[in-house]
Amino acid sequence: MAQQRRTVTAAMLAAGMLALGFSLAVTVLAFYGLIGFDSSGTESRLDTRLLSDGYFHSVVWFSIKQAGLSALLALVLAWPVARALYYSPGLWLRQSFLSLCVLSFVMPTLILITGLVALLGRQGLISPWLGQDWNLYGLPGILIAHVYLNLPFAIRVQLLQLQHIPDSSWKLAAQLKLGAWQRLRLIEWPALRAGMLQLFGFVFVLCFNSFAVVLALGGGPRATTLEVAIYQSLKYDFNIPEALTLAWTQLLIAGSLFLLLNRLGGNQWLGVDSTQQHWTPKPGAAMQRLHRLLYATAALALLLPLLALVPGVLQVNLARFDWLAIARPAFITLLIAAIAGTGALLLAYATLLPSRFARTEGRNTLALLCDWLSTHALVAPAMVVSVGLYILLLPRLDLDHWGMLFVVLLNMVLILPYAVQQLRPRLLQFDRQYERLVRSLKLGFQERLRIEWPYMRRACITSFALMLLLAMGDVAIFSIFGTSDWTTLPWLIYGYAGTYRMGEASVASLLLLLICALVVWLFQHFEKGQQDA
Repeated sequence: MAQQRRTVTAAMLAAGMLALGFSLAVTVLAFYGLIGFDSSGTESRLDTRLLSDGYFHSVVWFSIKQAGLSALLALVLAWPVARALYYSPGLWLRQSFLSLCVLSFVMPTLILITGLVALLGRQGLISPWLGQDWNLYGLPGILIAHVYLNLPFAIRVQLLQLQHIPDSSWKLAAQLKLGAWQRLRLIEWPALRAGMLQLFGFVFVLCFNSFAVVLALGGGPRATTLEVAIYQSLKYDFNIPEALTLAWTQLLIAGSLFLLLNRLGGNQWLGVDSTQQHWTPKPGAAMQRLHRLLYATAALALLLPLLALVPGVLQVNLARFDWLAIARPAFITLLIAAIAGTGALLLAYATLLPSRFARTEGRNTLALLCDWLSTHALVAPAMVVSVGLYILLLPRLDLDHWGMLFVVLLNMVLILPYAVQQLRPRLLQFDRQYERLVRSLKLGFQERLRIEWPYMRRACITSFALMLLLAMGDVAIFSIFGTSDWTTLPWLIYGYAGTYRMGEASVASLLLLLICALVVWLFQHFEKGQQDA
């Protein structure tokens, strides 16, 4: 029996190492494709002269500046809204607002861009009231889009942190008759401070690696990030050494920060907030009115870009609209997302096996290394990975025939870190509670899975919903490997917007938004059912 248990353990470790090796191999092969590319009989190498170029310095500085400002604005603006949700649990449509927060954070970026252009662009609905000097394109537009995308995430994380304040703290504060400022300083801020640096860093990484927002709303060379500069070097100049230098610069900055975030732990945010009633100080009448005002303002801000799609839809003759032109791309989008999401979920479970075993053996350094390897794709530029593999595979495979396979494969690998972040806390909790019992009972792999599944079912559904939403928004990977015969809905929206067919772009964006909203609603319905059970 002991020999059988050792064999099962060895097989699970081998499967985990194989999964880790697979995800790492995709990134390594992509960079090998760039390094090994030969366009003139000489080996491509880093363009070190670029490091002393003023344009390079401006791109790096703008990338850091816009990411830092975006993260700071998102966190600062989220704090009063999170407080309003925490102190006033009876706010009208509160749960619907939290669902909207989930949708706003994970919905495809092109939906937001289409809505912002319809709302704040040159011919936007409210642009005439913003003055003649208003210009959406550039740093203002980038900040607005990034804040919109990340504010919901920051609200939910800060709300969950506030909900972790024990009731005993508030009861003691009431007994000591602490004032509002004292409660903020002694109770509320310590609860938020613990995860604030991690939250800032995570949002910073997301904004630092942003591609579609900066490409669409950057407006020129003065508002270019490393990700867009990489795309321009590869797409327009085909300057491999320059693109490689930019890619390693981005990987060094974002990778170092993400390694620090891994040391700080992870956040569970996608699930609905706790329905348990917490004992909190009852705000006064004036503060309740302020909370309602903040809540209404945040809800309106999140809804406006989505509502701005409606006038564009009304401009289209829906009776004569070619619905088949968007129905097939919608089906292809769902199919790709479902396959990639399922694959990412299975791959995430496998990649977490080595770090789990390392922790149970007390080898924390090895566990940390495995954790970083399982989430390294979060900081690998999607455009560079796609182009690197394309260059490597171009002389070896018929990519017109096999391209969609790599669309699915790369989507699966690049959304893998999010699945890992969702599954890891629950699996580690299972190991802390039941690992010794599982070992003492000498259970095999199948018996272990039967025990783990009821414990992990909710986290798996949560993770799959997130994977589905993230995979549906892909544009960068499809732009390299996709084909016209297998057009996805985001790529169709990109094509409509690029040819100034904003009516058709609004219709397609609204359809994609409805699909994402349906996924979120189904997930929230499942979550509620699990809690009621």
